[in-house]
Amino acid sequence: MSNLIGRVQNILLTPKTEWPVIAAEPDTIGGLYTSYIVFLSALGPIAMFLRYSIIGVGMPFVGTFRMGVGAGIGMALSSYVIGLIAVFLWSLIINVLAPSFGGQKDGVQALKAAAYAATAGWVAGIAQIIPWIGWLIGIAGGMYSIYLLYLGLPHTMKAPVDKAAGYTAVTVIAAIVLAWICWSIVGAMFWHGTMGPMGMPGATVSSSGSFEPGSTGAALEKWSKQIEAAGKAVDESAKQNNGAPSAAAVGALVGAVVAGNKQGVAALPPDQLKSILPETLAGLPRTATAASRNSALGFDVAEASADYSDGAGKKLKLEINDTGGAQGLVALASWANVEEQKEWQGGYDKTYRDGGRIVHERWDSSSKTGEYGVIVGQRFMVGVSGNAGSMDELKAAHGTVNVNALEAAAAAQPSAPNG
Repeated sequence: MSNLIGRVQNILLTPKTEWPVIAAEPDTIGGLYTSYIVFLSALGPIAMFLRYSIIGVGMPFVGTFRMGVGAGIGMALSSYVIGLIAVFLWSLIINVLAPSFGGQKDGVQALKAAAYAATAGWVAGIAQIIPWIGWLIGIAGGMYSIYLLYLGLPHTMKAPVDKAAGYTAVTVIAAIVLAWICWSIVGAMFWHGTMGPMGMPGATVSSSGSFEPGSTGAALEKWSKQIEAAGKAVDESAKQNNGAPSAAAVGALVGAVVAGNKQGVAALPPDQLKSILPETLAGLPRTATAASRNSALGFDVAEASADYSDGAGKKLKLEINDTGGAQGLVALASWANVEEQKEWQGGYDKTYRDGGRIVHERWDSSSKTGEYGVIVGQRFMVGVSGNAGSMDELKAAHGTVNVNALEAAAAAQPSAPNG
């Protein structure tokens, strides 16, 4: 396990020096699967199960929807198995294309290129547990995987450096097609939806292969020390249990990945979150409330929501999500500094930064509905959605929520011991 954690750490933080080591290692296709791929590719499916069957998905004016545990497990297992197949198919494409870009065909090296480049995307897959910004973290992880592939192809497939960009572009297109097919299969069986786009974190790499202070990589390097410590705990647990680490040790490892530098921080109690929901919002009386907290794999999250209505068709919904022990993923979204904007006739959808906070807006003028959400203190996601006269009305409603109380509650919260 320590070798696995060390390899993940090195390929993410010092890829320029790690790729030559990877390329020189003797290995087999089976060995790559059993020592690396089966573990890393499971992170996304596990997060998928937690999101849809344990934590649930908030639906405006309806409540929180949770997929049945059986269906959730089936969806996660299906996506896991298909993912295991997809990475091998991608390696076949990488191998077949090698001569076209001056490289050398080698099936094992091609699987190395596919698997180790996919590491960033696999780790970012944990972000599915976070409402409405999980895709942003997926963007960062996915595009960083593209960068890793670009660095790795000259070493694994012996492709000339000047042809690595074209080689990468073609193989990435193939990967996108494969991902679309795989997610279409899973979606057809369990869900309606497709895979989102991917983007790259803004890290600056020095010539020695380490990250510059203040970059995404530097923050990840600090994060990785906690992951390494948790990995050692898994090793010790395995030694004491005839090679099988305890669920608590594995949970602590996943928690270290998810929590970042905020290990041991619990989400606020549901009643405390509910107390921040105002009696009225934009002049509308509160008609219903709900709150819950869920814990799994070394971290927990909580949410509270309220519906507001005038009884004549005007409705708003306020949601407060506390990422609690999963703050590391929210921090990753902040470090990535990724912004996006989409427009269509009569509406738009955009995510941007405002004064250090991540903000999400969506507005449809034809239905006069929208949503406005802000990440507060790199931990709380506070969003208002519903029908209004304009986006300004939603922003004004959001402005009446006492987000300072959330920050004060977090500041007053005692720190729990790590592990």
